[in-house]
Amino acid sequence: MTVADIQMTLTFVVIAGTILLYAWERFPIEFTALGSVVAFVLIFTVFPYQGPTPLGPRELLMGFANPALITIMALLVVGQALFQTDALEKPTQVVLGGFRRIRLRPVTPILIGVAVISAFLNNTPVVVMFLPVLAAVAAAAGTSASRVLMPLSSIAILGGMTTLIGSSTNLLAADVAGRTSGITIGFFSFTPLGVMLAFIGSFYIIFMMPYLLTPRKTMADEIQAPADGKQFIAQIPITYNHPLVGAKPVKGMFPSLHDMTVRLVQRGEKPFLPPFEGVELQPGDTIIVAATRQTLTKALSLRKPIVRSGHNGEVSDDEHALPDGAVSLAEAVVAPGSRMIGRTTAQSSLKAESNCVVMGLQRRSRMPRMAMTDIRLEAGDVLLLAGEHEDIQSLRGNRDVLLMDWSTAEVPKRRYAPRALAIFVAVVAAAASGAVPIVTAAITGALAMMMFGCLNVRQAMRALDSRIFMLIGASLAAATALERTGGAQFVAEGLMDAMSGQSPAVILSMMFLLIAALTNVLSNNATAVLFAPIAVNMAARTGVDVNAFATCLIFAANCSFATPIGYQTNLIVMGPGHYRFSDFLRAGTPLVLVIWLSFSLLAPWYYSF
Repeated sequence: MTVADIQMTLTFVVIAGTILLYAWERFPIEFTALGSVVAFVLIFTVFPYQGPTPLGPRELLMGFANPALITIMALLVVGQALFQTDALEKPTQVVLGGFRRIRLRPVTPILIGVAVISAFLNNTPVVVMFLPVLAAVAAAAGTSASRVLMPLSSIAILGGMTTLIGSSTNLLAADVAGRTSGITIGFFSFTPLGVMLAFIGSFYIIFMMPYLLTPRKTMADEIQAPADGKQFIAQIPITYNHPLVGAKPVKGMFPSLHDMTVRLVQRGEKPFLPPFEGVELQPGDTIIVAATRQTLTKALSLRKPIVRSGHNGEVSDDEHALPDGAVSLAEAVVAPGSRMIGRTTAQSSLKAESNCVVMGLQRRSRMPRMAMTDIRLEAGDVLLLAGEHEDIQSLRGNRDVLLMDWSTAEVPKRRYAPRALAIFVAVVAAAASGAVPIVTAAITGALAMMMFGCLNVRQAMRALDSRIFMLIGASLAAATALERTGGAQFVAEGLMDAMSGQSPAVILSMMFLLIAALTNVLSNNATAVLFAPIAVNMAARTGVDVNAFATCLIFAANCSFATPIGYQTNLIVMGPGHYRFSDFLRAGTPLVLVIWLSFSLLAPWYYSF
């Protein structure tokens, strides 16, 4: 056995072992990916590559600087900025309202729209555009985002294989096949057959794939504290220029506070109780409300916050002044034996010690009808605290309160929502138009999100997914090794020898299956380039129209549904959907088989052989 044979054999062993470990999920995906990279580096260090082009640690590690990897990381930052600002809440409500009026489930029409758009735009910006929208729609509709994001990626890929410009793979395969055989593949040359396959595949994606996916918490679900119905007592000081100045009750309720129960309006020494007839809010009033944490968070995140004691920096009482930067909310329990017991929140000096503001108070036994600042604390009281992330975390060492870590969540910066949306639209438009490379648009958008305050550096770093980083780098190392050692060529030639003497329909079907399998391990572009001359050669051997084999190559190379490394849109949805490698195998492999069987039945009829 020659050195080249040893290299190729070991490459096959490493790739097979890596995929098995990914699917087994016994070890973290980052550990398995790093192990595969180390294995390739050791193989080509012990057995130096003797080919025409170098293959060593430098070439194997270049995948970690690949533009596709940088693009995906930058897009994750852009998506995190949209989440931090709640920028898609209003568009989502508009979409949901429209579909409710016509009595349609919103997810299905959106997915169909994605398939149509993907036929004329690159798949990646389409998925980037619709991912936050679809995730928000799913959350608003009570559906787990993990059941809609993989279908989003899959249906975009299906739509992209219906026209020549729907995917870069289509253009590349058509170009190589054209230069090899002299055929010309037009814009709609394979559209009729592609539409049939896309229709069949879409039926599976919409009606079957969601039920094969395990509902999991999304990024937003994990960052936000669990929602429940418990209520806090909170107070709203009305200062000059406060958005509630001049508000009047309607049927005993203040319209601007419709999600809160107003328990008392204090004006100097005079209290006003429900139904507040004839009361018009004015500067100096204090409103005592009962509201859930979710309601208080929403009120705090408005462009004109109503639960802050001031507005635009105008704060009358420093004890209740919030920081101008990123604000987090957390819950803390007054500990037994705490020095705060028997004192009011102002007397507790919590603000002076921790720089955290008490936004609300919950007492499980009863709900006092008095100003929050007049309530004397008891052991077991739950305080809703607001402050910067570092200040909240500093409470871990405080013996007077017990911080509930699970409850910590950042308040969305809704006042920055318009600029976040503008940056997002600019990124998608630049990438979709082709005016600049998508990597340029993505990294520029990520920088702009941070420059314009939509998120800070810590939030941006949190958005980066180490699983995706290691998966892409390791998969590109595997693809490089497989191509340079001749492993991919070996598999292709083995197919040609095995299919010798078979009918054209069988050869076409088996070729489709092989390409579909390899495109989930190699990149789809690399697979298309590798098999284009083989497809032309097979057409010549069988005497079948070369267009049939070229179309087979295009469709099969697009069948990258079964692994997250098969196509970059799979990697884009992997993080927000919290998918595992096995999720793609379980839900994506049947789709590959559906498209393969459909093509095997339709192609002989369509090309009349």
